[in-house]
Amino acid sequence: MGFKCGIVGLPNVGKSTLFNTLANASAEAANYPFCTIEPNVGVVPVPDPRLEQLAQLVKPQKVQPAFVHIVDIAGLVKGASKGEGLGNQFLANIRECDAILHVLRCFDDPNVVHVEGSVDPLRDKEIIDIELQLKDLETLEKRWQKAQKNAKGGNKDAQREAELIKKVMEHVEKGQSVRTMLLSDEEKSLLADSFLLTAKPVLYVCNVDENHLEGNTYTQAVQKIASQEGAEMIIICAALEAQISALQDPQEKQEFLEAMNIKEPGLNKLIRAAYRLLGLQTYFTAGPKEVRAWTIRIGTRAPQAAGIIHSDFEKGFIRAEVIKFEDYMRYQSEVAVKEAGKMAIEGKDYIVQDGDIMHFRFNV
Repeated sequence: MGFKCGIVGLPNVGKSTLFNTLANASAEAANYPFCTIEPNVGVVPVPDPRLEQLAQLVKPQKVQPAFVHIVDIAGLVKGASKGEGLGNQFLANIRECDAILHVLRCFDDPNVVHVEGSVDPLRDKEIIDIELQLKDLETLEKRWQKAQKNAKGGNKDAQREAELIKKVMEHVEKGQSVRTMLLSDEEKSLLADSFLLTAKPVLYVCNVDENHLEGNTYTQAVQKIASQEGAEMIIICAALEAQISALQDPQEKQEFLEAMNIKEPGLNKLIRAAYRLLGLQTYFTAGPKEVRAWTIRIGTRAPQAAGIIHSDFEKGFIRAEVIKFEDYMRYQSEVAVKEAGKMAIEGKDYIVQDGDIMHFRFNV
C-alpha cells in the first residue's frame, strides 16, 4: 500500500536538495534502508517516538516503522500543461500522487539564480497552480462534453454529472483550485475518477535560509494564502537539513542541533506533516519477534485494518484486542495491562484510533 506525496516546485527552489536529504536521512534513520524504487521515488520511514518506546519495553528481534513514498517530480516550467519541457511527464507524475508537497523559495541569495528573475513565492505558487488548473480544465471539458451527450437522452445521472462538472469548471476558470471548493462526499466521489490535479491536498514547504527558521516576510505571505485555502504550511531550511543529515554520528548530530537551538530535524516534521496530509494514521503490533507500525487511513474499521497485515485476517475476522498506547506505557507489559482490565475487546465496527496496539483474532 504505497501512499505517495509528490514534491513539486520551480527550478532552483531547493526541491532536489530536499528530496536528496530525505533520501540520506532515511538511509540512516535507525538503520532503515532507504530505497529508491525508481530514480525519483523514495520510501521514507515516518519518525514516531512511540515505536521506539514500545521497542524498548518489548525488546523485539526487529522494529519496522511506517513508510511514506516521496516522489521527486520533474521541475516545472510555464507551458507544462501544453507539454512544454518535461510537462507531460510532470503532469503524469502528479496524477499518480495522493498529495503534493509544494516547495517555495523564501530566501534571498544572489548566488542562486531564480528562474523568474526575482524571489516571489506567491508568483511561483501561481505559476504552478495555473499549469495544474489548465490541465484540469482540459480534463473537465472532455468529461463535460461526454456527460452532455449522455444527458440528451434524458439520463438523469448524466444530467447531474454535467451540472457538477460545469460548476467545477466555473470555479477553476476563476483561477481557483478544486480543493478550495465546498463539495459534498457524493460530489467528491463523482469527481474521483477524473484524478483532478488541483483537488489533491497540498502542504506548502517554505524553504528559508538558516537565519530565518522562524519565518520572514516571504513565509508570512505564504501563510496568509495557505490559511485562505485551508492548507498547511511548514518552514524548513533545505541547506541546513542537508548538513544535519550528512552527520553520521548521533552524538555529533545532537550537538549540532543543540548548537542551532533546534529540537529535532525539520525533516521529521515534514514527513509527519506529509503523513497527516495523506489522511493517514498508525496502529502497532507488538511481540517478541517484531514491533511494527502499520499505516491505515483515518476512520478505518478493525477488519480492514487487520486486512493490511494479511487478507485472511480480514476475511476471518473474529475480534480485535486493543490496548491504548498510554496504558501500555503505564503498565509496561501486555500481561500487566490485562490484569489491570485495560485491554478492550472490539468487534467489526470498531474504528481504529491512532496509536492503538492491536492483536487480531481470526478464523479461516
